Amino acid sequence: MKDGNFLKEHNARHLWHPMAHPAEMQANPPDIIVGAEGVEIIDVDGHRVVDAVGGLWNVNLGYSCAPVKEAIARQLDRLPYYSIFRGTTNDNVIELAEMLRDFFAHDGLSRAFYTSGGSDSVEVALRLARQYHKLRGEAGRVKFLSLKKGYHGTHTLAASVNGNANFRTQYEPLMSGCYHVPAPYTYRNPFNETDPARLAGHVLAAIEDEIRFQDPSTIAAFIMEPVLGAGGVIPPHESFMPGVREICTKYGILLIADEIITAFGRTGDWSGSRHWGVRPDMMTTAKAITNGYFPFGALMISDEVAEVFEKDTTGKGAIASGYTYSGHPVGAAAAIACIKETLRLNVTENAAARGSQMFAGLEALKGKYEIIGDVRGGHGLMSALELVSDRATKAPIDKQSIAAVQRGAYAAGAMIRVSGNNIILSPPLVVSDADVNTILSALEAGLSTVS
Repeated sequence: MKDGNFLKEHNARHLWHPMAHPAEMQANPPDIIVGAEGVEIIDVDGHRVVDAVGGLWNVNLGYSCAPVKEAIARQLDRLPYYSIFRGTTNDNVIELAEMLRDFFAHDGLSRAFYTSGGSDSVEVALRLARQYHKLRGEAGRVKFLSLKKGYHGTHTLAASVNGNANFRTQYEPLMSGCYHVPAPYTYRNPFNETDPARLAGHVLAAIEDEIRFQDPSTIAAFIMEPVLGAGGVIPPHESFMPGVREICTKYGILLIADEIITAFGRTGDWSGSRHWGVRPDMMTTAKAITNGYFPFGALMISDEVAEVFEKDTTGKGAIASGYTYSGHPVGAAAAIACIKETLRLNVTENAAARGSQMFAGLEALKGKYEIIGDVRGGHGLMSALELVSDRATKAPIDKQSIAAVQRGAYAAGAMIRVSGNNIILSPPLVVSDADVNTILSALEAGLSTVS
């Protein structure tokens, strides 16, 4: 490795970072992470902090998960790569498919289509939704509905259903036929509704109204995150996702659960859909499927949807989607080891317990710091603080102040994530109560710098 001075001198000079302005990165070079152990990351100066971001929602088992690392090393020695395009496969993808079928049996999902990551999984889901309706003789079902504030990736189809203008406007025009309805976002919504149950009813009515306006026979699918993640950790009322399921069934619309973040235990259940008692028609997964140690994803498909493709005799049921690294044998080996370890540790229990601890601590901070306008979470280890300059008007805090909170927290021992005026916390699911207390203390140190 190059020495620290070299790395600092060249930081962001010849590299463009995702989701960031190149000039801003050059003016304010990012932290250089050179090591990790357990749930801590270590920067180029040797500063160790608890990773309250969990990599990027994906390092559920922490950075020292030996079974996954060992599985990757063994597979590199045995078969470092071969494709699973028509005519060839590998042993790992077969074994993994059986594991995924068992893992998601409660969700009614039994078929897997492998991808390289989350955006890929969403892209394929949307493509297959259109193909499904064509195979059924309803070629006019080409439109998609999604929630404002929802995030579904960066590919063209995925970006088109994104509900945040920041990920859209500089790349428009995107795909036509994508329509967005308000999110069940209690703190800010066009209905001026603060009661979660009533707000869920308003949004469900808006969804049904939009379906009728568009004509149900033109809509292919509704895609949603069971708990909105990158949009600011927005958990809906318990009646919301079941209500969406009911509406989709009523109008023959597929329900795609985007579980890139929520699958594999983050909500305190094995899937976000299961948390709300819903069976989707398709589910997108990635991130924690390999603990972030290898780029890999899987789209899960229900029996009912699969049957339409598998019983096709016209040849039009062929899947004309795929990636060079779909079903990568090393990624599949990592996923097999990761799922085994995830189940062995039963991470849902710790996610639920530590999530409740985190949420209670954040609520206590809200009582001390006026810049905290809203606290969201309470469903496993995904929480957010929305910072404001004025609680009465809910005016968002300025960019410099929230950056100062982040820097203060980092100096005090925790890496936190800033998204707009939100601070998002999504630590590994194996954090201890002491780790959560460290995160809360560091966050308070950051808040105190601007309050």
